Amino acid sequence: MASRYWVVSLPVQNSASSLWNRLQDQISKHSLDTPLYKFNNPNLRVGTLDSLLSLSDNLLKSNNFVEGVFHKVRRQIEELERVSGVESSSLMVDGVPVDSYLTRFVWDEAKYPTMSPLKEIVDNIHGQVAKIEDDLKVRLVKYNNVRSQLNAINRKQSGSLAVRDLSNLVKSEDIVVSEHLVTLLAVVPKYSQKDWLSSYETLTSYVVPRSSKKLFEDNEYALYSVTLFRRVADNFRTSAREKGFQIRDFEYSSEAQESQKQELEKLVQDQEHLRSSLLQWCHTSYGEVFSFWMHCCAVRVFAESILRYGLPPSFLACVLAPVTKSEKKVRSILEGMCNSSNSTFWKTEDEVGEGMAGLAGDADAYPYVSFTINLV
Repeated sequence: MASRYWVVSLPVQNSASSLWNRLQDQISKHSLDTPLYKFNNPNLRVGTLDSLLSLSDNLLKSNNFVEGVFHKVRRQIEELERVSGVESSSLMVDGVPVDSYLTRFVWDEAKYPTMSPLKEIVDNIHGQVAKIEDDLKVRLVKYNNVRSQLNAINRKQSGSLAVRDLSNLVKSEDIVVSEHLVTLLAVVPKYSQKDWLSSYETLTSYVVPRSSKKLFEDNEYALYSVTLFRRVADNFRTSAREKGFQIRDFEYSSEAQESQKQELEKLVQDQEHLRSSLLQWCHTSYGEVFSFWMHCCAVRVFAESILRYGLPPSFLACVLAPVTKSEKKVRSILEGMCNSSNSTFWKTEDEVGEGMAGLAGDADAYPYVSFTINLV
């Protein structure tokens, strides 16, 4: 699949079929490795010249908006698949690959009657895509909220012992709690463990001898328990802090541990459900937005061709996928399909009217209608 396509229209002098054959012959003759397809542009309602001119700015803005939402949805699909660790799937539009939909585009008469005013069609497309963008924002907020909660829990469980949650590191048999005794948890720098073991019994009176046990160790700290009389706990905290040992506030509760475990499991399930639902929605919306985009492009081709070539509508619309090294030659061939006076006009910067110059949509002006479709 090519990642970039040109949608162009050429003025028809004699017959569209003759022009199409000439273009095919030129592309084939120079072996440009450039796939070429007819773009099935419908015969839309022209309206007045003033209405077409006023529509041109809105067309470009709407096209850019729809294209932006299309790429936003595409990037979200890629991100969700990356996070899920699943292999990237083919992106489809109405059951066919996205490039096939583009190269075999068919106007949806049921959604957009060709006799409708062009502005009405463009406004309809813009409104539908705006709803999809709003829906995406709402779904992302829900998904990201759950992700944030999970990340916060994971940070608590994976940080250093100085800050992490200790509930999953401490068992009921590690804690002594009675009317007179209490077990404290000390976070000791790894390089100070010998100092702790030799001094904890003397940090205050009434410390139970040989009661300290190492419960866990990370890259920076070791977690020790120590049992002492409840009435000297505050004195012990103060003396420990003076020697560089941190006493963590902790109250063992099997009910709280079970509750946290269930909360974590629920958040994991919620995240997977929201991710799966969002991914499925994005795949559906991807196809919808691309279809909207191609209908917007069809209106652009029609409106810009009328403004460029005049009435009655007589132009050949086509889609090309040139490789980079062939682009210059393909442009030359396309320009050769236009009459010389038309080419001269569009090459002369001073003669390009302000209203007409903005119609091309691309950075360069050509003697034919041309704009680019980037799929990635």
